[in-house]
Amino acid sequence: MVDFSFPVDGFISILDYLGTIAFAVTGASKAISHKADIFGILVLATVVGVAGGITRDVIFGRFPVAFSDPIYIGITVTTGILMFFLYSYFKKRMNIWLVFDAVGLGVFSIIGASVAYQIVGLNFLPMLFAGMITAIGGGILRDVFVREIPIVFVKEVYAVASLIGIVVFYIMLFYGMDMQIASIIGIITATGIRLLAMKFNWNLPKVRET
Repeated sequence: MVDFSFPVDGFISILDYLGTIAFAVTGASKAISHKADIFGILVLATVVGVAGGITRDVIFGRFPVAFSDPIYIGITVTTGILMFFLYSYFKKRMNIWLVFDAVGLGVFSIIGASVAYQIVGLNFLPMLFAGMITAIGGGILRDVFVREIPIVFVKEVYAVASLIGIVVFYIMLFYGMDMQIASIIGIITATGIRLLAMKFNWNLPKVRET
């Protein structure tokens, strides 16, 4: 959730909105699966959609964009209401939302890293932190709210996809590549890895209990 000052901003904004919708859908779906009422559905939809960006902005001393631009809260609330009434319909077509979720992961990762870049310059650790907290912060809170271990810690390649996308974005900038191109490459990288992880069921290694 950030205003880009270069021509690709319209494209990024569209993906940002789609990512917010997709993340809100996952939050609403989680709430519905846990028998939440309409209020709980709206809360989880909003938490997943904007909490990562809000957390990032607060940490970096910015007034949260989600508060200054009401379209983001509007998107999450509208999505939550639609899911309340149309969940049975959407449940049969959840695969498309998984794709949007992957796109949202890539977009939010690079948007978060870009915020840090605008504030502190080409500094890897702040860029990595800002990108990942934007991409996965809302999902972690969602799972905590319903008393589940956050999925990013136990299943599939999710946070790692965000990390790799941010690393690629940083490397592109480090070698002087145009920010527009670096952004697109970073988004494609994170999104592509996430889609491949879902398709082939990639998981990080775990300790085997004997």
